[in-house]
Amino acid sequence: MDALGSGTADKPELLVLRALKLGDLLVAVPALKAIRRAYPEHRLRYAAQGWLSEMLGLVGGYELLPTHGLDEPLALRPGVVDVAVNLHGNGPESAARIEALEARRTIAYRSGNLDGPPWRAELHERERWTHLLSWHGIETDPTDLRLEHPRVPNPVPGATVVHVGAAYGSRLWPVERFAAVAAELAQAGHHVVFTGAEGERDRARAVCRLAGLPAECILAGSLGLAGFAAIIAGARLVISADTGAAHLASAYGTPSVVLFGPAPPEIWGPPPGPHVVLTKAKLRRGDTFSDVPDPALLGVEVDDVLAAVGVLGLLPA
Repeated sequence: MDALGSGTADKPELLVLRALKLGDLLVAVPALKAIRRAYPEHRLRYAAQGWLSEMLGLVGGYELLPTHGLDEPLALRPGVVDVAVNLHGNGPESAARIEALEARRTIAYRSGNLDGPPWRAELHERERWTHLLSWHGIETDPTDLRLEHPRVPNPVPGATVVHVGAAYGSRLWPVERFAAVAAELAQAGHHVVFTGAEGERDRARAVCRLAGLPAECILAGSLGLAGFAAIIAGARLVISADTGAAHLASAYGTPSVVLFGPAPPEIWGPPPGPHVVLTKAKLRRGDTFSDVPDPALLGVEVDDVLAAVGVLGLLPA
């Protein structure tokens, strides 16, 4: 059946709307798993940008419905969807997209004509969506965030991943500081590699050069999402800003040091486990879309990161 089809003969349709980025998908994994358990007879679809398809495959059970944000209506005819789930937000734009589906059942926060629990801004993002499902009678576990292991090989098992990129300038820790950390870790015996998106390859090159490490340490721009996940899953350590790399480390239980800037870790931070959060909350400006690093991020120094690696038992005292 194509995206506009009229349903399948044997399976009713369930559509989850969360047309956001990689980290947003990963924090929604407990909710997605709960939905899958609650609706085993449904065809499950996840509306998000097409480049997330590989990562969605590691959640299991969902097909991706390519959706570029909320700019256009969802590519499904009204009445095709049996159950519509709004995991995107509680604003009028996402509510309108969900309402237009004319689903038999809608699961959403209270917004416009949609019934549901009131929005609670203080909830952690993982708990926000499991709370929503619980209110609608679906049993959930906010700690159920593990992904399937990728079926692609890990080219650098046991590496220490320094993820140099981020979606916004507000989350970009200075190149010089990443380089200083990488140099210290390499000196201590870590096999350091640098990851990032294709557009961040120059940034990775700069970090690598300042750290005095060979160019083969640069993996930024050379990995698909499955390959990236394989490296994080098999890493010794991950050092990253609050990005998809950090959420992957949470999903695989990989030790991590996560540097927070505009986003509060109380809402977006890792679960309990081998993870250390670093930020200077009193300095936080909170402008996610700023072109310059948030003061809360800049308040984190090289020595803070190295001390956190020591807390994880991965750096000699």
